[in-house]
Amino acid sequence: MVSLNKVMVIGNVGSEPEMRFTPAGKPVTSFRVATNRVYTTPEGERKEETEWFTVVAWNRLAEQCNQFLGKGRLVYAEGRLRTRSWEGQDGQKHYRTEIIANRVSFLDKRGAAPLAEGEKPEEVEGGEIEPDDIPF
Repeated sequence: MVSLNKVMVIGNVGSEPEMRFTPAGKPVTSFRVATNRVYTTPEGERKEETEWFTVVAWNRLAEQCNQFLGKGRLVYAEGRLRTRSWEGQDGQKHYRTEIIANRVSFLDKRGAAPLAEGEKPEEVEGGEIEPDDIPF
């Protein structure tokens, strides 16, 4: 039987990435990504929907995301969906679906703030996405 669990999102980072370490010392970084959809209703009204995703990166990718991502940055994240469940202090069962990233590309230049006079922008190796890299 063939199966596939793959998801790709392009959106803006919603808050500063949070990096932590497992008891074994493995780095893990999580961050939220917002995607927007604009559509027109049958009545002609223009609407916009925002969908939020939690992205989780491990090891070297976690370190890079923590170093180069920040709130508002445009990002491409690719990976698989995983749903976790746990029982809260209130006894209720909680669920969270996350994207476990195997690839993250930084789509805008680092430091969107204006540069000081004479200052050069930093380049992030591999941070640019080429049209051939987009899988659709």
